[in-house]
Amino acid sequence: MNKLRFPRGVHVFYVRTWDLGFHLYTEETKNTERRTTQTIMESQLGLIDQSFNARYTSCVRDALDGLPDNFTITDPSISGNPIVFASKGFLKMTGYLKDEVIGRNGRIFQGPKTNRRSIMEIREAIREERTIQISLLNYRKDGTPFWMLFHMSPIFSKEDGRVIHFISVQVPILRKSRSEDGNRWQEIVCGSCRREVSSDSVIQLARCRALDSLMDSDNRVMEVEETCEANDLEKWKAVTAINNILSMLTHYSELTGRLVCGKRINSSVISSLTSSLNISLGRIKQSFVLIDPHLHDMPIVYASDAFLTLTGYNRHEVLGHNCRFLNGPDTDPKALCQIKDSIRSDQACSVRILNYRKNRSSFWNLLHLSPVRNASGKIAFYVSVQIEEGVKNGGSQGLSPEMKQLGTVGAIKVAVRSLSIGAGSSRS
Repeated sequence: MNKLRFPRGVHVFYVRTWDLGFHLYTEETKNTERRTTQTIMESQLGLIDQSFNARYTSCVRDALDGLPDNFTITDPSISGNPIVFASKGFLKMTGYLKDEVIGRNGRIFQGPKTNRRSIMEIREAIREERTIQISLLNYRKDGTPFWMLFHMSPIFSKEDGRVIHFISVQVPILRKSRSEDGNRWQEIVCGSCRREVSSDSVIQLARCRALDSLMDSDNRVMEVEETCEANDLEKWKAVTAINNILSMLTHYSELTGRLVCGKRINSSVISSLTSSLNISLGRIKQSFVLIDPHLHDMPIVYASDAFLTLTGYNRHEVLGHNCRFLNGPDTDPKALCQIKDSIRSDQACSVRILNYRKNRSSFWNLLHLSPVRNASGKIAFYVSVQIEEGVKNGGSQGLSPEMKQLGTVGAIKVAVRSLSIGAGSSRS
């Protein structure tokens, strides 16, 4: 049998069909993941725009940019409590660009020496929806640490007492030490040193290496002082900044008729959801709403991002309203009666019902309604999970609609019960 000969210098590559198929599958999977990530990011940015547009007039961003303070504004109703506004002073102080901050959680400014206990105190303040003022070591984009006074306050809706935003003001801490040498190194850590950088790159590199060596050696720089306390002037600056920002937000909310305030005024309408529960629910990606049966007309008190995407409504158009706005001329009355009967009997039910989006286009909704009980066994909410019939979800890993619904209900029950247990233990 004659062997196939190739000229010298010609290289022959053998590619197995399985390898090629695997390669194509991997590339297709990566492309799908990229498209999914991009879709999520675009949806998140849309929610961030709504966070301001639904509450204030369009001029509020320019007005906030005119303030000299360093601050961010976050929205706990969006998954992850992301930053929805960052002032020019804050961006300059941290070295980040606006697009690198908006939509991200504040943890991006933390680093290896950030005190974990301080972070837990901030999370606890978010859960309890209260003001906190604490010294915190954060990191700039280039990795340099700096001490700041972190002052965070909630902003409430005047209509229903719900937390709309959290304002976080950051005041750099200027520190004076006992000796000149100590002052020199401590100011490096506290972020108050404004030394001019030498134009000689060799000298600059040597200084950086010397600083790195000193920080790596027994952590002596950080051990100069584990905390950097703010003085009275810096605390006054933080409080003044909060008041100025709140005054501006109040003014621009009055122009839309959807007022905000610094203290909860009407907590009896929709006070059942804390920011902590909002954040926990925000991690659940399925379309669902949470209904409070103890309030008049059983209004929606929480709507997931996926629900807003499915129906086309904005969050402020959903919260505080009964689910009947999804019904239309061809919605089957028998399906509605089945839902009402399940609520009367405190039982779960699944029903196929024709619903309508905001643009009045219809879709078949595979709806599952279930009571959600707190730690004491009493019904705290009803959860309504929606799945559009015939639409495939790439991230569901082939689960049936029933399994998706039960998984969503289970995750919500865990979040509600764990929160009620924590609230009970904190009061005892």
